[in-house]
Amino acid sequence: MENEDNLSDEFRVHVAVPSKPNPILKKLIVFKVYKRRWFILFVLCLLNCSNSMLWLTFAPVADQSAQFMGVTLDQINWLSIIYMVVAIPLSFGTTWMLDTLGLRITLVLGSWLNMLGAVLRFVGVLGRLVSAAKFPVVMGGQTLCALAQPLVIFTPTKLTALWFPEHQRATANMIASMSNPLGILVASIFSPMIVGTTNNIPSLLFIYAVPAVIICFLATVGIRDSAPPTPPSASAESSNSEPFLEGIKLLLRNKAYMILLLCFGSGIAVFTCFSTLLEQIMCVRGYPNDFAGLCGGLFVVFGIVGAGFLGLYVDKTKKFIEATKVNMSLSALACIAFSVVSQMWNQGIALAVVCSLFGFFGFSIYPVAMELSVECSYPVGEATSAGLIFISGQIQSVIYILLLQGLTKPMADSPFSTCSAGGDAALSWRVPVLVMAGLCSAFTCCFVIFFHTEYRRLDAEAQASGEKSTLIEPHSGGVIIPIKPSGQTGKWFQTFIHHSFFP
Repeated sequence: MENEDNLSDEFRVHVAVPSKPNPILKKLIVFKVYKRRWFILFVLCLLNCSNSMLWLTFAPVADQSAQFMGVTLDQINWLSIIYMVVAIPLSFGTTWMLDTLGLRITLVLGSWLNMLGAVLRFVGVLGRLVSAAKFPVVMGGQTLCALAQPLVIFTPTKLTALWFPEHQRATANMIASMSNPLGILVASIFSPMIVGTTNNIPSLLFIYAVPAVIICFLATVGIRDSAPPTPPSASAESSNSEPFLEGIKLLLRNKAYMILLLCFGSGIAVFTCFSTLLEQIMCVRGYPNDFAGLCGGLFVVFGIVGAGFLGLYVDKTKKFIEATKVNMSLSALACIAFSVVSQMWNQGIALAVVCSLFGFFGFSIYPVAMELSVECSYPVGEATSAGLIFISGQIQSVIYILLLQGLTKPMADSPFSTCSAGGDAALSWRVPVLVMAGLCSAFTCCFVIFFHTEYRRLDAEAQASGEKSTLIEPHSGGVIIPIKPSGQTGKWFQTFIHHSFFP
């Protein structure tokens, strides 16, 4: 008898067995999911939340932080800006790492950078250091945290593709992606609560460092594999099918993907501008800082709720394009409404409603659009397709913020203005918010009109599933099972067939 290793990679078994499929054999040709996928998703959510908390630690308490470290407010702002500066060049390396080295190495490395940065920040504010050394050490820790951000932000699409079946991918992506704005919300609430005086800054950094240490332990010990032994879907088998550079070339030649890259990247930039400039826009019209914080909180909370509903809907219907186009259109309308209402006096309720709607329709697009980027670019790696969109969003965010700030004009002093007096005149944001709404509307129209694509990953999975699960009943009453095994799984399967049916 010939050696089992010489069996053909593509073979057909025809045996006289009952027409009803063998239950053991049926299990071998069905994809499998593992419960530990939820643990990996849980760790990713914690890591994403922790990293965004570390990002905006100082923004809500900028005055106290500047006073404690003996620096200016502009220097404190750089503790947040460093995330954006680091993310743009590092993103290319992160996409390569995810698609080449795997999910586990990327997540573990991200957790260690996040933890080391959080601990270094705490060390930098200890009393033993001289005042002049505090800010450089804290900036060093913040830079380490910024290095971890792309490793965390790019991971959801890769995780869902490798570990989750097709009917759970959008929901899992939504859960992982929305943990980032949840961290922003936590930092916005707890930083002012903890820092009553400048002496509380060390306590604040210690409290934020504790979760980072715990999450690093969970990631290092608990995440054992980059991919499950048996894939959950047909596309998971070829998740790394295209090399990194070849994938970049394919994306640049993909018209649908480039439209999504520009239009959704613009949407990310608009939301970044909104979150960054909200307090400055509202204080001119007499709205206090706590109300601006409330509107920012409503923006995030309703965004998470909207993402939950939309993720479940898309998982059931697979209408990625329709959901994205409708929500982008409604989000553009909400942005227009904000540009008008924010320039009115005494419209607190209307502003709160508009910010809630803006978050509900806007934030919910993010996880669905990331899944759509994979669908229209398959078989390019998930990290590459999602990563380039993130880079586009970061670059456009810098451009938009500089543009909108440049369009502001000094305005006459108003007794109703709540902007802090720092020797500079209050700035009018009427023109900048209208420009922001115009940009949002223009890119939305381009996306709705010009974006069309096939669901390449879903189509590939449907074809692959049909080939692997097809049971054809021949005239002799036996079962013909067409299988294309490969690698160790294929060899084991050949051995199983040989010993089970030909003893």
